[in-house]
Amino acid sequence: MLKLLIPTLMLIPTIWGSSQKWLWPATLGHSLIIALVSLNLLKNASETGWSCLNPYMATDPLSTPLLTLTCWLLPLMILASQGHTSNEPLNRQRMYLSLLVSLQFFLILTFSATELIMFYVMFEATLIPTLIIITRWGNQTERLNAGTYFLFYTLAGSLPLLIALLLLQNTTGTLSLLTLQYTQPILLSSHADKLWWAGCILAFLVKMPLYGVHLWLPKAHVEAPIAGSMVLAAVLLKLGGYGMMRIMPMLEPLTKELSYPFIILALWGVIMTGSICLRQSDLKSLIAYSSVSHMGLVVGGILIQTPWGFTGALLLMIAHGLTSSVLFCLANTNYERTHNRTMILARGLQMILPLMTMWWFTASLANLAFPPLPNLMGELFIITSLFNWSWWTLALTGAGTLITAAYSLYMFLMTQRGPTPSHMIALAPTYSREHLLMALHLLPLILLTLKPELIWGWTA
Repeated sequence: MLKLLIPTLMLIPTIWGSSQKWLWPATLGHSLIIALVSLNLLKNASETGWSCLNPYMATDPLSTPLLTLTCWLLPLMILASQGHTSNEPLNRQRMYLSLLVSLQFFLILTFSATELIMFYVMFEATLIPTLIIITRWGNQTERLNAGTYFLFYTLAGSLPLLIALLLLQNTTGTLSLLTLQYTQPILLSSHADKLWWAGCILAFLVKMPLYGVHLWLPKAHVEAPIAGSMVLAAVLLKLGGYGMMRIMPMLEPLTKELSYPFIILALWGVIMTGSICLRQSDLKSLIAYSSVSHMGLVVGGILIQTPWGFTGALLLMIAHGLTSSVLFCLANTNYERTHNRTMILARGLQMILPLMTMWWFTASLANLAFPPLPNLMGELFIITSLFNWSWWTLALTGAGTLITAAYSLYMFLMTQRGPTPSHMIALAPTYSREHLLMALHLLPLILLTLKPELIWGWTA
């Protein structure tokens, strides 16, 4: 693990010591090397249980894919941010990059922590850099409001988790994930135990976010700069799913009865947020709501607690991380040229930027779970395991997939097809930097169809 952590820490002196000319190339090169080293973790993740073990940190087939995704995204965020930070003073550019690096540092520690309290502290620490990025580098005046929503939703959700973890420490005497699986099962029967169950799960459901506590997400996404949106969609939402998968085995046997309302809310959220997407005029808002809809399926898959459900949830989390991130990048390339996010004002771009249309098309197909992409694998696994639990869920998941296809195509047709408005004459051409950025998102996604066992977790 130190071979990821120490180079990530050394990025900070690189950022503050480089000259203006070499700041972006040096940071990008350094972070790309870290991303390539992190691919090494995937090598034997499927055969072994815990690996890279030391007293505080370890990885297993569940955390390895998420760790690699985290490291893979930092160079992509640096590539995407170059355009809109180029006019800022040098120190602000350095500060921006330092925040992104600190975010990656906290995330690596979160995904590899073996101690639940360390996991909790790092889970909370990711809040600080994200909050600064949203409130300082956001686009509009609404950003302070969005930051407040983000902060208070997350804090209100995660305070009960801290109390629940302290209670667990008192009961079992340990909070290490390595030993908790061998402790005696706790007899949970009283009403207080049901509250404890809710406390354990609430923080992660807010982070996912579950429909009903999702209001912070569209606000935070829409106001954040491009790197903020990418890391929020691609990694921070996954913290919720990861935490739930980790803590689920300790909540037995209460989950069987208590998870009903949450599964129903999640599946209802898939339909509701999908329907909201069909009526969005703001491009970033549409992509943000589509994240809520996909995460609803993930919540359902995790709460069912079958191997298929877990596998589908992890597959969908990784696939959604790459897909939603590339959609935000595409929206940002449009925004940097047209300076608005309203879809009806920036349409018909196929005539002006034809190569971008190919990336848009691929990303839209990935978003609507086109075979044989991992998005489809994840959705099929989850839908099958939900159907096996209760066949009524087929109506909700079926309607959800239909609506997803509808709004993905609506987004593609609105931005790329149709008549080009007369005010869109002098647009800057696309840069090879942008095409590289899209390729580095979509190529891993397409290559994962050849070897999906890298990311399907415990069941491999």
